[in-house]
Amino acid sequence: MANRFILNETSYHGAGAIENIADEVKARGFQKAFVCSDPDLVKFGVTKKVLDVLDKNGMAYEVYSEIKPNPTIENVQSGVAAYKKAGTDYLIAIGGGSSMDTAKAIGIIINNPEHEDVRSLEGAVDTKNKSVPILAVPTTAGTAAEVTINYVITDVQKNRKMVCVDPHDIPVVAFIDPDMMSSMPKGLTAATGMDALTHAIEGYITAGAWELSDMFHLKAIEIIARSLRGAVDNTPEGRQGMALGQYVAGMGFSNVGLGIVHSMAHPLGALYDTPHGIANAIILPTVMEYNAEATGEKYREIARAMGVAGVDDMSQEEYRKAAVDAVRQLSQDVGIPGDLKDIVKPEDIPFLAQSAYDDACRPGNPKETSVADITKLYESLI
Repeated sequence: MANRFILNETSYHGAGAIENIADEVKARGFQKAFVCSDPDLVKFGVTKKVLDVLDKNGMAYEVYSEIKPNPTIENVQSGVAAYKKAGTDYLIAIGGGSSMDTAKAIGIIINNPEHEDVRSLEGAVDTKNKSVPILAVPTTAGTAAEVTINYVITDVQKNRKMVCVDPHDIPVVAFIDPDMMSSMPKGLTAATGMDALTHAIEGYITAGAWELSDMFHLKAIEIIARSLRGAVDNTPEGRQGMALGQYVAGMGFSNVGLGIVHSMAHPLGALYDTPHGIANAIILPTVMEYNAEATGEKYREIARAMGVAGVDDMSQEEYRKAAVDAVRQLSQDVGIPGDLKDIVKPEDIPFLAQSAYDDACRPGNPKETSVADITKLYESLI
């Protein structure tokens, strides 16, 4: 069976990348943008940086900001109604995963109205038509939603996140501008950065990994390991490195899948509204230990990419431990909690474990797992 690889048509990287939005809009003949961005980005003037580009070039737009962290079915449905009312013909998604995911769902439903219930988009759905064209401008260095075929929507009624996988939802153009990320507070920078590292590590060891995806994931681990501490301290080099590193990770994992770190993190977001990056960061080292026996020699390369010296002289047990320790140390250095004690209620673990097992990311895990195994992993973290 052939391996498939899907990326954006075009991407711009570096400070000032958003200035290229006007040229892309003109070249593609778009008329009016439906701008998806969250309320805080609008409030603090981050969204305005893109709107200024549109205003300067006399381009029409409508702003939709009814987006919350862990966007819901209702967010999407109200966005679809607003898009139709606005008379727009393309989307600009400005923000982190929440804005991107909302825009993707809106764009898919507009061109595939049979999925207006939203729930029918869960999983790997064979939609008939491509999304409304999306231009993506990330403001966090973590989700890489601007280059992936995935999006996640919360079903509030069932307290669960729906992972949607659709090649038709990928943005046509991405603008990865570190200046758009410079206002991120330390906590958000740390959380989204560890999310990116989780993407890179899970993508590297997932069951579907192969040589092309490995190339992206190892480079992403290397860039993130050397850049995240600086990004948390808001250095230009750190910001630039994380802007690139998270995107490179997205180029890989979007095409090969993830594993149970993500499937365990998703129910925490749905049930407790836990920030996705925080959940991933806490769970990652523990699941790495659990998965180690199914990863061959890959942890040696993870340790090397994390900056660990002397890995070629280590035994398998030593380099596996070194890889996990390096990840745990980075997480600690950027201020991530070490466990789930302040998040998970013991009585919720059966529901969380079943939800994680049913999650679309679970089959990609390199080691076969069970509800009982996942239960033990949650219990070890509280």
